[in-house]
Amino acid sequence: MNYKPELLTAPKHGHKSLFYSEYVSDLNTLDRVDIAVLGIPYGSPYTIDEVTNDQTNAPTAVRQATDRAVRSIERYDFDLGGPLMAGQDIRMIDCGDIAGDARALGQHYKAAEAVVRKILQLGGMPLVIGGDHGVPIPVIQALDELGETITLIHIDAHLDWREEVNGVTDGYSSPIRRAAEMSHVGEIWQIGLRANGSARQEEVDAALAYGANLVPAHQLHDEGIESLLERIPDNGHYYITCDADGVDPTIMPAVNGPALGGVTYDQMRKLIQGLVRKGKVVGMDIVEITPKKDLNQITAVTACRFFVNLIGTAVRAGYFNRKKDLK
Repeated sequence: MNYKPELLTAPKHGHKSLFYSEYVSDLNTLDRVDIAVLGIPYGSPYTIDEVTNDQTNAPTAVRQATDRAVRSIERYDFDLGGPLMAGQDIRMIDCGDIAGDARALGQHYKAAEAVVRKILQLGGMPLVIGGDHGVPIPVIQALDELGETITLIHIDAHLDWREEVNGVTDGYSSPIRRAAEMSHVGEIWQIGLRANGSARQEEVDAALAYGANLVPAHQLHDEGIESLLERIPDNGHYYITCDADGVDPTIMPAVNGPALGGVTYDQMRKLIQGLVRKGKVVGMDIVEITPKKDLNQITAVTACRFFVNLIGTAVRAGYFNRKKDLK
């Protein structure tokens, strides 16, 4: 599927974009972009009840936390050591959400891949808000546009290596298995694993046979995030996929599967900033937020702050430096 403006729909009520960025309804009007926000509300449902579950409201909920996470992009941010964009001319846009079609439930994945490819062709870093954890599948597939081997960084309480559930092979229990089948995906790091989830022995064996690096949450806490960063090879092209339940529920309570002892905010901040500095982060998604279960918007604010750390550190690392003659 080729990119067409009708693949996208406008953000819903309140803030129309993340971090006060420009809402662009037609990417064909652009000749370049630095950062592009994209909502992908709909996954590949296992049952009819999951077609429009509460996670489909998460892109809107995260956008609405903009003014709690970033009061103004000109203000000093102590996580970054200065304003978000560091006074630079950064072109950040919000593309809105991938439109769903009740008559063709698989079309939105094809649309998502087409839109992400268009973002990459414009030179942009895609920041994706799900939706359930199936939605990174078309995003990761689109990354072959870069012509680089992708190191996948997966934050989650769960392994997500199921072959299928109810005959569905691209749902929220299967994104890492599907990514492992993509020729442009290399090393896989799965961080924050804990408790008892969907994985059976077969899925664990499949992950280990691939060579996935499994980092349980207790190991992360015992050894420290700095030790983990040292193990991840330098100079990689990293894509970060973050399931909200991989993060500790004290700061991301709005999830269907809360598990104690998750990745902390400070660990995520250091992980994101460390990956930016050691190679090239080519994109990031945050998925599995269930807004009705949120408390004082803390889950949505936390998601925003993860994006803030990626954007602000990437700006300072020179990701978006361009020749002066580029418009």
